Amino acid sequence: MHIRHHPLLPHSLGSSRELTSFHYGTPGAGPKAYIQASLHADELPGMLVAHHLRQRLAELDARGLISGEVVIVPVANPIGLAQWLLREPAGRFHLPSGENFNRHYPALADAVWQRVERLLTADAAANVQTVRHAIREAITLIPAATELASLRRTLLTLACDADIVLDLHCDSESVIHLYTGTPTWAAQGELLARCIGAEVSLLAETSGDDPFDEACSQLWWTLAARAGADRPIPAACLAATVELRGTADVSHALAAADAQALIDFLAHRGIVTGHQPPAPPPLKRPATPLAGSEPVDAPSSGVIAWLKSPGDWVEQGDVLAELIDPIEGGVTPLVSATAGLFYARESRRFATTGMRLAKVAGANATRTGKLMSP
Repeated sequence: MHIRHHPLLPHSLGSSRELTSFHYGTPGAGPKAYIQASLHADELPGMLVAHHLRQRLAELDARGLISGEVVIVPVANPIGLAQWLLREPAGRFHLPSGENFNRHYPALADAVWQRVERLLTADAAANVQTVRHAIREAITLIPAATELASLRRTLLTLACDADIVLDLHCDSESVIHLYTGTPTWAAQGELLARCIGAEVSLLAETSGDDPFDEACSQLWWTLAARAGADRPIPAACLAATVELRGTADVSHALAAADAQALIDFLAHRGIVTGHQPPAPPPLKRPATPLAGSEPVDAPSSGVIAWLKSPGDWVEQGDVLAELIDPIEGGVTPLVSATAGLFYARESRRFATTGMRLAKVAGANATRTGKLMSP
């Protein structure tokens, strides 16, 4: 194992931050997995999972049981981790710019295509290496004029040539769920969902606003469509955003179990060797389109009294909560627009008008445009 430190562009005089990455195994000796935690810096379950992963990977590495490379970034957002307002963490949005830390990553498909169009052949494996070389070149040319831009470029540099990219997040209150690309689901994503026990798996080719996972994976199927069948380009990167329950679900017991599930997944993918992982459990529920995930927003302000909990199956029209106006005495039912699994809800119990309060995973794609929360 070795440690690398990656300085970020300072935001102001006298300030400096860095990313720290932990590298296990031997680069180029097999597949590469990249795992980062808490890109939304106030989402902490992934940090503790990364702590347990590092312990397990160090043991495996010392025994020569990592075939390839695993890179762990346990604190993916030192900028957001330092943002506190009135004793509350503010790790989702970059305070100077207002930008979501998990949005607006550079879309590299055009730049990579310019480099590889004349180099692609009928050899799919060779094409993968050609594309990865071009991705690395393109990232070096990404402007990094701010601390936030340098953070994004550094994270992409670490992850861009990986076969597996896992971005560990959590929701406010939720069951385990994941987001991943439709083209990688059948061959790779379902195995991940089974290993981690995902209650909901949300699929899309494009979710909008360029989150980190799509910056790593989406260009592969974009390039494949341009190259055509005569110059095959596989979907060579499984990238997924893994939501590890809710913000308060931070414990050694949960983190150790989640770390073991990820180790088992890496073993099934041939990166961890020397032990036979258990057969992955059956998929808890079929994958559903991200466009079928129906948000529930507050039509007015008030106190939230939940009637349903994450993990409950609900039918269309079921009341998930009541919104109480304690001044006027009004009671507004909040109903589900679809049948599906009620998988996430707001942990705060007071709503402002228009606030996103809950999400239900429906089977039918009903939404278009940007599909992710702000």
